[in-house]
Amino acid sequence: MPTPEDNLISMAEQMNIPRLSNDELLQTFAAIIEELRSRGISRSNNNPAADYTEWLVCARLNLERQANSNAGYDAIAEDGTRFEIKARRITPHNPSLQLSAIRELKAKRFDYLIGVIYEIDFSIRYAAKIPHEVIASNSRHTDYTNSSIFILSPNILELPEVNDITSVLAS
Repeated sequence: MPTPEDNLISMAEQMNIPRLSNDELLQTFAAIIEELRSRGISRSNNNPAADYTEWLVCARLNLERQANSNAGYDAIAEDGTRFEIKARRITPHNPSLQLSAIRELKAKRFDYLIGVIYEIDFSIRYAAKIPHEVIASNSRHTDYTNSSIFILSPNILELPEVNDITSVLAS
């Protein structure tokens, strides 16, 4: 069975990506980022994983996506429940499961964190809805970035308070 990395390599070959010059690769990347933005999936020109994940989670869980400048949470449910949304794309070059920095964790600006771990090709390896208390008790503070670090390892999904939402997001 082909791996996600094999599928990505095959797709790149089918699209003749290896024949592109460095300039053409960067221009193609820029065009893709702009197309994602025009579709409302991406809201920035950064790595699209975070924006895509916010878009996907909000669409599948019927949440209202908040403005980029909203501190502490990314989406809100009809009942007022606040969600922070984080993602990590795993590659052979970087297999880390560490999510991006969580600011002001003690302020409890979100009720749940939705964490998504992607394969290299953006297929979902696993995803979880995690209560703030679980994030707080399984994170460590780093003075370097003045933030909390949380690693979304598979064993987090085994905690009784955590909901595995992989099938909801991957459908």
